[in-house]
Amino acid sequence: MDIESAIFSQHSRKIGTLVPSVVISEKHSDALEITEHPVEIGAPVSDHAFKRPSDVVMELGFAGGGSLLNGINTGAIGLSLGLSPQDTYKQILDLQASRQPFDVITGKKTYSNMLIRAIEVTTDKTSENVLMCVLTLHEVIITQTQLAPVADKSNMTQGVSTSAVQNTGTKALTRPVTVNSLLTSANSFFGGVPADVLSFIGIPLK
Repeated sequence: MDIESAIFSQHSRKIGTLVPSVVISEKHSDALEITEHPVEIGAPVSDHAFKRPSDVVMELGFAGGGSLLNGINTGAIGLSLGLSPQDTYKQILDLQASRQPFDVITGKKTYSNMLIRAIEVTTDKTSENVLMCVLTLHEVIITQTQLAPVADKSNMTQGVSTSAVQNTGTKALTRPVTVNSLLTSANSFFGGVPADVLSFIGIPLK
């Protein structure tokens, strides 16, 4: 790749809404966490593995801008050469302080749900009028939660194992079946129940 192509390709990088003027280096880190359990004999055994959040370290440069005239704020009337290093640095700090996940576009991969973990800014005689910084970006894993209504603690005999309230739909009330109703039905079906039988089972005669 020639120098001209390399310069223009830098604008494909983006950190949230910030577009760096130059990208000096990018370091990507993707790790897999493998669990280990010690056993009595032999090497530790593994029964699970999960991917760790990704990390990206970017060394960036932002061109200096600001007022057209020294000592005069021409940016207030719309005349400027772009953001000054101070303004760009403030935007990066505001992006970090917002704690809102954003997308990061690099030369090798596009990341989602990233946050700025650390900002390192170096100023020396060669970078007095520009912003040279190293951003450490960390991926955050976002999950969703759901509220589950449960019975009051005073109504739980076993608080840990008591199930949550379940919606089983609308229930219709039914009249409980009693001995009187059963005998009345039998009396109607079989033509009557003798009085001595009713007295024997404890049903008062009417």
